[in-house]
Amino acid sequence: MDDHTQQEEDKFLALVSARKDVDLKISEFTPRTMLAVPVHSIARAKFPAIDFHNHLDAQSPLQMLKVMDECHIEKIVNITMRVGDAAFAMHRKFQQASATRFETIAWFDWHDLHDEGFWKKSVERLERFAEAGFCGIKIWKDLGLTLRAADGELLRVDDERLMPFFEKAGELNLPVMFHISDPDAFFTPIDRFNERYEELAAHPDWSFYGSQYAKEELLAQRDKIFQRHPQTTFIAAHLAEKSENLAYVSQLLEHHPNLYVDMSARTAELGRQPYTARQFFLHHADRILFGTDLVPEAESYRLHFRFLETADEYFDYPSHASRQGRWHIYGIHLPDDVLQKVYRENALKLLTSV
Repeated sequence: MDDHTQQEEDKFLALVSARKDVDLKISEFTPRTMLAVPVHSIARAKFPAIDFHNHLDAQSPLQMLKVMDECHIEKIVNITMRVGDAAFAMHRKFQQASATRFETIAWFDWHDLHDEGFWKKSVERLERFAEAGFCGIKIWKDLGLTLRAADGELLRVDDERLMPFFEKAGELNLPVMFHISDPDAFFTPIDRFNERYEELAAHPDWSFYGSQYAKEELLAQRDKIFQRHPQTTFIAAHLAEKSENLAYVSQLLEHHPNLYVDMSARTAELGRQPYTARQFFLHHADRILFGTDLVPEAESYRLHFRFLETADEYFDYPSHASRQGRWHIYGIHLPDDVLQKVYRENALKLLTSV
């Protein structure tokens, strides 16, 4: 073997060895961007902000206040997941810590669904929440996906027995928040085509693929309620659970003047469509609520501020430990008048009407 041939063989063996070194699992692949682009660190919101969608039941009010002061968060609305007396105790806990910095949204209680008089009791519970100073009530995705009547039939979101409840909410000026679905990917097979495969593979119980009602049907049932009760204020959480299609959300807002949406837990979706998202925020500036749905931490809030206030490119989105997808986001650089509405003014319209 001549020297040239030996050199070529050595190169080949070195290449094979190098390939073995980079044969890693996709879950271990965490590339570092090589982009050299402007980075703006936003330590505090430009204007006082109200986090209209969070869950603080397990948090210390005093610790939350420290984070809020650090990040310019004026108020947090705690959506308690407690029911019965525990819900009222949670409300008092945060009110005692600061009546001006915390508000509470109640959780719809289904524990006695099969008891006689349940639907009437639900209206009475709503009245108690209003009297105690709660600022709204939330209906979660167990309605339409898991809750069944005594005969075994799955409850529809637009079940007519809920009509008195929604009418009473309108009379009391108590907003009703809906979260009755999840991202589109949660309703498709957990396979190689699913853009949130890693998240769903880690949490297969989050998948609703094969549910009795497809996502489109669940949203259609919910949207009938907005139409049926025009005097009641509704909040469609998580960009009406359709942040993948802002044209749909825009149409929904245009058709239902009694509807608001919050942006909680959807910065990842918004930030990868920055041109569309920016136009959406500009067009519907009066109807969008700032919210995070993440444990209040300074770094999380700052990523939200960076998304809303800067034109930075290709940075991490705020998320819980389970990442939502393999992408980065871009800032939408909203003007001051829109920021003020999204951060605070829209929320105040709902909080002062209760």
